This record gives sequence, C-alpha cells and structure tokens, in this order.
Amino acid sequence: MKLVTFAYHDETRIGILVSKNGQAHVLDLNCATSLPMDMVQFLQAGDAAMTAAQNAVAEVDERFLIPQSDVILLAPLLRPGKIICIGYNYRGHTSAALPTHPDIFAKLSNVVIGPHQPIVITRTSQMVDYEGELAVVMGKRCKYVDQAHALDVVAGYTIFNDVTARDFQKRTSQWLLGKSFDTYGPLGPAIVTKEEIPDPSNLDLSLTLNGKEMQHSNTCDMIFPVPYLIECITQALTLEPGDIISTGTPSGTGASYNPPVFMKPGDEVCVRIDKIGELVNPVVSESFD
Repeated sequence: MKLVTFAYHDETRIGILVSKNGQAHVLDLNCATSLPMDMVQFLQAGDAAMTAAQNAVAEVDERFLIPQSDVILLAPLLRPGKIICIGYNYRGHTSAALPTHPDIFAKLSNVVIGPHQPIVITRTSQMVDYEGELAVVMGKRCKYVDQAHALDVVAGYTIFNDVTARDFQKRTSQWLLGKSFDTYGPLGPAIVTKEEIPDPSNLDLSLTLNGKEMQHSNTCDMIFPVPYLIECITQALTLEPGDIISTGTPSGTGASYNPPVFMKPGDEVCVRIDKIGELVNPVVSESFD
C-alpha cells in the first residue's frame, strides 16, 4: 500500500493511492473505514488499523475514491515525533575512512513539508544544499531491537530530502541548527508499506536539480543498513510509531562539486527512489509581508 496524507475540501485526511481504470485515485480511508484521520494515530493503532486499510483496498468502494488530481498530497507525516538522521552512510560520500559507528543527529519537525511545497531560501544562508535519502517510518513502539527482527517494527518507507544550510552546519560541531531551518525536510509522497519493499537494501536512489542528475546510487551502498541502524538507535532510545530514520545520502551533494552547486530560488529538486516514486519541490526565496 501507498499511504498518504492529503487535503480535500479544506480537510486533512489519510488515504491510499490506488489505480482505477488506469487513472490515479486516492481511497479516502476516513470515509471507507473508522480509522483515525491522522497518520501518526493510524500507525499507533497498530496491526488492526493496517489490516483494516488492506481490507478497504481489497474491496474498494468506488464511492470513496477521489481522483488524485482533485486532492493536494501533503507530507505523509505532518509532524513526526522524531526525525533521526544518519551522516556519512554511503560508500564514496566522503574520502575519510569508513566509520565504525553510525553518525547520528536529529532534525526538528518544523522542517517537514510535502510534495510540491516550496523549500524556502532564507536571507540568512545562501549555501543551501540537497540530500536525497531513503526514510524509514516506524510502525511499532520498540527498544533494544536486534537486527534479525528490526524490519518487524517498520511500517514502511518514504523519501526525505535532508536540506542543509552548509554555512550554519559548519559553524560548530553540532549540526542541529543548520539542519532544522523551516521547510528543510521535504517528505513523501507516500509511505510504501513494508510488504511492498521487503528488502530496503536494494533500491536505486537519484536526485536531479533542474533536470540534471546530481546524485545516483543504490541503498546497497549503505555502510550501515536499515536493520543495523534500528538496532543501534534502540540501544539508546525508544522509537515510536511515526518516528522517522533518514538513512543518509550518497555522494554528489552540492557542496562536493567544484565550484559548489547550492540551490537557489527558481530551482526544482526531485528525489526518486525505486518502488516509492518521486518527491519534487520548488525552491523559492523568503518573502516578507
């Protein structure tokens, strides 16, 4: 299933992307079932909610289908509880020796925007970089998870763009501020549930800027794969349904080019990942009313 959060008739709802007669539709779960209208609450409801959603897809009632062109897709998780990110997790991303432990940092939930919503270049930084990443969406509350069972606690996968103000990032050893500007976390377009992606370690990932490919890799090039990351993180903290682990970006970030290629107003950035789709966002300048 491809789970989405969408706006329709001034309401925010959750649904599933489906195809009917070759046309893209959204199955409105809030009309088809008694499930919550918020994605985090849906995930907190656990296996029973997921089964109800699967049953709604299996026996689609056309009354609850909305043409996708009539809705606005939002970030599938509007305000994730935690956004945990991994640095330097692809071979070739840095010339330094491979790390022995994951480089873990966090972004705040104010960064999250959805497909086609604008990344805002502020007046305080002109060194704004893209980072296309696979994001893991947690489906169960968990602590001390071993690798062998790590994928059991996953709800699904989506796309994340770990947008970064490089100048702010480099001011100190702590990355939080440079990573957490408003709009610096495009997410979506859908959460693809884990039965459709049984192996997250073999997905092509690419990023284009104004149609030019800047990043291209495969998640098999991760230094620390998804199960290892879940095991490592849950040694320290409890993960909750709707938390996100963004698994790092491959080589080809704008800062790595000579000269650097930073995003600017008027640009369009697109991240594509196999089996998930594409996440497209325009880049605009900050406006002042």
